Amino acid sequence: MIRFRFFGGLALFFLALVSCVSTKSTLKNVDPYAPIPKLIKPNQFIVTDYSKDPKYGFDPDYPVNVFYQSTKNDTINAVRYLNALAGPKGEKLTFKKVNTCCPFPTKNTGMGAGMLDIYELQWAGNSKPIQLYVNSYERGFLLIPIGLTVKK
Repeated sequence: MIRFRFFGGLALFFLALVSCVSTKSTLKNVDPYAPIPKLIKPNQFIVTDYSKDPKYGFDPDYPVNVFYQSTKNDTINAVRYLNALAGPKGEKLTFKKVNTCCPFPTKNTGMGAGMLDIYELQWAGNSKPIQLYVNSYERGFLLIPIGLTVKK
C-alpha cells in the first residue's frame, strides 16, 4: 500500500509539473545549430565572444543555453561554462547553484519539460552576488554576459 501511495504521489507531482509548462517556449535565444563549445581543460569551455544584450544570462527568457548532454550529469556543461568566466577585472569567480525555476517545454528530456538553473556568482570586491540563468537542456551560442570577462 505504501508503494502505491508513493507512486501515486510521484505521478501527481509529474502531472502538476507538466501541466504548468506552456506548450510554447518563452526562451528567446535557443539555437539548435549553435556550435558545441570546445574544451580548454576537462572542466572548462573556451568562450571568447561577449554578449551585447544586457538580458543575456540575467533574464529567464534569455538564459545561457549550455546544451543538453545527459540527465545523468545535467550540470556538467553549466560548470564548464562558468569555469570559463571571470569577474569584471579578471577576478576569480566562485559560483553555486541556488535554485531552479521557469519550466519550459523541450524535446531533450523524457518528461518533455526542462527547468532553468539559477547560479549565484561572487568574486573578491563584489559586495552583492549576481545571478545567472542557465539552461542545460538546449543549445545556443555561448557568450560572456555583460559585466563579466573571460578567465585568463
